[in-house]
Amino acid sequence: MKIAFFSTKSYDRESFLKHATDFGHEFSFLEPQLNRQTVALAEGHQAICSFVNDPLDAPNLKKLGEMGIQLIALRCAGYNQVDLEAAKKLGIRIVRVPAYSPEAVAEHAFALILTLSRKTHKAYNRVRENNFSLEGLTGVNIFGKMIGVIGTGAIGRAFCRIALGFGCKVLAYDVVENEEMKQLGVNYISLQEVLSQSHIISLHCPLTPETKHIINKETLSQMQDGIALINTSRGALIDTKAVIKALKTKKLGYLGIDVYEQEEHIFFKNLSEEILEDEQISRLMTFPNVLITGHQAFLTREALDQIALTTLRNITEFEKRKPLSNEVAFS
Repeated sequence: MKIAFFSTKSYDRESFLKHATDFGHEFSFLEPQLNRQTVALAEGHQAICSFVNDPLDAPNLKKLGEMGIQLIALRCAGYNQVDLEAAKKLGIRIVRVPAYSPEAVAEHAFALILTLSRKTHKAYNRVRENNFSLEGLTGVNIFGKMIGVIGTGAIGRAFCRIALGFGCKVLAYDVVENEEMKQLGVNYISLQEVLSQSHIISLHCPLTPETKHIINKETLSQMQDGIALINTSRGALIDTKAVIKALKTKKLGYLGIDVYEQEEHIFFKNLSEEILEDEQISRLMTFPNVLITGHQAFLTREALDQIALTTLRNITEFEKRKPLSNEVAFS
């Protein structure tokens, strides 16, 4: 099949070309994000492969349908960027990568925790300037802390295992409790109890209408003062304005995020020579206790390899008219 890849970087091309001969598909790697202007680049292809911040709303889907696109292969797990009702009406099938390397994201979440707790990013910058002072670098132990995990899917479970390995007490909230996690010592309790008892909270739930802004003014008020909040899941799980206020009042002691609710206008781009117009993320970056990475939690060799393999298998199943193992179900 001829496939148009949107929002591609060098690492995408490398990982997919590595497996190209095994599947026999024809690739067109496009750097631009999919939008109203670039959707026309899909002309002449049978399928597109899109990423997490490519908006597959009704107008874009309509254009794709008019060009004969029958399949959209998401090279990510989340699909909140897709208008599923519009796709269903147009007869466009949607497949995704439900799990690639849960450990990649879980390890990055813990990297944010460790960096914030021991201020290694600040120490690194100091030493590069020949400043070996330890003033202001006092950290906190992770051992023995109560870590709250919201969402225990594949990534949440991987995170729980790491936290348990550090000697933490793990509290979890999920609508479906996992028996394996319970046997390992994870204690499932209510969301309110997780919020009120945890020293650190890490978000690992999908973005749905129910979880949008799950961290808001009300839920922040239920947390202990000085709590650390980590988000490597979806940006819109957090109400950014409420979090900024919580940082200013010191309700939040630390914030580590790899995702941001307006990230589609910022992340995956080099804006070093431009003025950053997003006032909220600019404000977040002024806090010394905030650590932001640009949606890189997934970015490991192992994860990229699995994303490529799963995506190409999804496309091949469609081409051979086999049942689609990873199809996004329409309601």
